Amino acid sequence: MSTDSAPAFDLAVCIGRYQVFHHAHLALLRNALALAPRCLVVIGSAYQSRSPRNPLSYQERTALIGLALTEEERTRVAFVPLRDYYDEQRWTAEVRKAAAATAPQGSRIVLVGHRKDPTKAYLEAFSGWTLHDGGLVGEVHAKPLREAFLSGNDPEAALAAIAAQVPQSTVNFLRAWSRLPHDAALREELDMLQKEKALWASAPYPPVLVTVDAVIRAGDNVLLIRRGRHPGRGLLALPGGFLEQRETVYQSALRELQEETGLRLLPQDMAHALKAVRVFDHPDRSQRGRVITHAHYFDLGDRRLPDVAGGDDAAEARWVPIATLTQLEDQFHDDHFHVLDSFLQLT
Repeated sequence: MSTDSAPAFDLAVCIGRYQVFHHAHLALLRNALALAPRCLVVIGSAYQSRSPRNPLSYQERTALIGLALTEEERTRVAFVPLRDYYDEQRWTAEVRKAAAATAPQGSRIVLVGHRKDPTKAYLEAFSGWTLHDGGLVGEVHAKPLREAFLSGNDPEAALAAIAAQVPQSTVNFLRAWSRLPHDAALREELDMLQKEKALWASAPYPPVLVTVDAVIRAGDNVLLIRRGRHPGRGLLALPGGFLEQRETVYQSALRELQEETGLRLLPQDMAHALKAVRVFDHPDRSQRGRVITHAHYFDLGDRRLPDVAGGDDAAEARWVPIATLTQLEDQFHDDHFHVLDSFLQLT
């Protein structure tokens, strides 16, 4: 950074998921470092499980970004993880909290980004900060790069296809990363998702899918399944599934609960235990596309835990202590941890 004149700002903030880190990301980051002596990189989806949308862990992404910077640049960059809250006010407050912990009160803060599409609307949510639009740096977007890298069974061919749009350090990192055990599973899951979406290609409108989920609490425990199929095979999830044509959302929730866990209580007991129903409809909550779920919260009270067993799409069903859920956050499918958090106030 030039020392010819005092910087206009004390701290620059860059927000992104960086899945994967490409030339446009690097250009914005260097733009931020030209505006302030320090830069805070806020990495979103930091606690999500691995998936075709979130293949890299928070730690892997910080390493990937650091490899693309010079030694001097690395000394001026700090990283902070941010979970997906699916709640803009709460999410914005957490970003501000991270900035306040990095820069003293009264610091001049500049938010560096680019309004490339509607997903960047959050850039307008930080009143009191200066917004610096870094502009478009070529037609580089993380999603097609990510899907190109994870498509097929030849990582070297995939790396060759994206090499021109990412730093060489990203290519080297992904080459080593592709040798890890989770690479094959993510390629398999992406292939399944792409085939599923292809089935809707001739539909006159993009599909909006309706699902149900059941949050079942008994004392200090909650009922979870481990998914037996893609997407999210092997991940923890709430029992649930798609709405049937001739069912209400309540009827579907009870049916899916019984099919996936074997939990069967008297209808009047379930009706008495139902405490709330909430709709979760964030556009990015599911990798399948636009999926709107109706989550039903049942509190069975303090009782002996009913017997459960995995069935249908569930490889396993078990009662899990609520106190342990935050430790398992990166093992949950899609936004199911967020759904639990909404009802149980985990974070």
